[in-house]
Amino acid sequence: MNTKIIPLGGLGEVGKNMYVVMHDSEIIIVDSGVMFPDDELLGIDYVIPDYTFLKENESKIKSLVITHGHEDHIGGIPFLLQTVNIPKIYAPANAKELIEKKLDERNIIYKNLIVYDENTVIKTKYFNIEFFRTTHSIPDSHGLAIGTPNGTIVMTGDFKFDMTPIGPMSNLHKMARIGEKGVSVLMSDSTNALSPGTSLSESVVDENLGEIFSSCKNNRIILATFASNVYRIKHIIETCKKNNRKIALFGRSMENMVDIALKCGYFKDKSIIITAEEANHLKPSEVCLLCTGSQGEPLAALSRIASGSHRQITLMPNDVVIFSSSPIPGNAASVSKTINKLYKKGVKVFTNSMTDIHSSGHANQDELKLMIRLFKPKYFVPYHGEFRMLKMHADLGILCGVNKENTFVLENGDVLALSKNELFRDGKVQAGEVYVDGSRIGDVGSAVIKDRILMSNNGILVIIANIDTKNKILLGSPAITTRGYILVNENADLIKEIQNKAGEIINNELKKKIFNFNDMKSEMINGLMPILSDKTGRVPIILPIVMDIKSNKEVVK
Repeated sequence: MNTKIIPLGGLGEVGKNMYVVMHDSEIIIVDSGVMFPDDELLGIDYVIPDYTFLKENESKIKSLVITHGHEDHIGGIPFLLQTVNIPKIYAPANAKELIEKKLDERNIIYKNLIVYDENTVIKTKYFNIEFFRTTHSIPDSHGLAIGTPNGTIVMTGDFKFDMTPIGPMSNLHKMARIGEKGVSVLMSDSTNALSPGTSLSESVVDENLGEIFSSCKNNRIILATFASNVYRIKHIIETCKKNNRKIALFGRSMENMVDIALKCGYFKDKSIIITAEEANHLKPSEVCLLCTGSQGEPLAALSRIASGSHRQITLMPNDVVIFSSSPIPGNAASVSKTINKLYKKGVKVFTNSMTDIHSSGHANQDELKLMIRLFKPKYFVPYHGEFRMLKMHADLGILCGVNKENTFVLENGDVLALSKNELFRDGKVQAGEVYVDGSRIGDVGSAVIKDRILMSNNGILVIIANIDTKNKILLGSPAITTRGYILVNENADLIKEIQNKAGEIINNELKKKIFNFNDMKSEMINGLMPILSDKTGRVPIILPIVMDIKSNKEVVK
């Protein structure tokens, strides 16, 4: 009996991580993340993996194991639980608190959320799962070694190797011990596979932030960072203590994460944290505003402060704003817009491009090589990254002694089979993207997105016509209205031409022996498209509304 490895998300992309290990009647799921939509996915809140394979094999699922608490690893859990029965969820302490809050916000009751630590061992009929601590930009990050009847599969989760971290060190000793026992397959984080050398130590960030605080003793400091980076926040709190500053929190995610950090004991003294109202009554030199918005999100605290729309905080000329972050791919324009607004307000801005005040939570090339050397796998499968990252990571594996034919660069849905320590491709399962729009999962497909893009680019034209089906006559001239296409008042000739053409089509359809509303509307769309394209160079969404005044029946296409 072969052991199957099936990625349902996280390959060819950065986000919606979900990986399946299956042996006979048992399935272990590792992570259940979301991906945030790009600009073309209008109105979409999240992108999640396609759960079809899990639904078809629901009876085999034993548990979901979470590596850490970032959204691209836990954000899909509420949607997964609404779709598939998950008997148990194992998560580290920090992730457990975040998951509970997430489920509570959606009124989802789930009672089998179990906390694990590095010493936990999960045993089922076919699987033996143990954990090893990693360093990442959120506390309680772990990789896992899954013992199977056909060999050991290691998944690193997200990691870096920081020899002088603010939080706990990665457990290199345990990784090496697992490697000595023999690893059949290593699946390793590829996010920074294109970056040479080693990632910046968090202690360097610590030192540089401390220097900025020391040099700006008389200024109010506004600092934006990722809310999930608890050890960075811990350092900021300690730095504020040294400089006799109080901290006010802005942004719901920042407030939630600090509450969880206090609950989990990552830091204990909350006397330094004050309200926004209290902060406004202190001298600038006595306060630090810690806020969300490091990625230029329009509704986040820093963006509203920069635009002057924040109801509690108004920028002052001597303020210092620190971006302790780097733009996530796709967010650079939003971050630049926020920075420009801040400069217009006359404040001083520090960014990571000016001085090292942010460190990635993901390993650079030399650290990726170290991970491969520690585990010494027979087979290597890069995961968690865009295709170019996966390919580069596979090349690093070859440099570190993995045979080229033993590296696999996969796509979501590809199946690998492990048989007596031999790995090979074994077909494909259904995998793809599912859109979440509000509370609806999967109701919005590519056709709807296409219409939304068309509407956003070309607008909409609505034709409202009243007819008398009994006497087969058009009652008056069709009414025309548009949104995002042309101004009706400034295009009288075109509007008249549209009315005449629509009226002509309606009258022709009414003359037919067998009358059909859908045919009439289709003919209107087909007849008007060439006119609109010729006159304006654009074709909006055309929406005919035909009403039968006798039956008061309305049909909308």
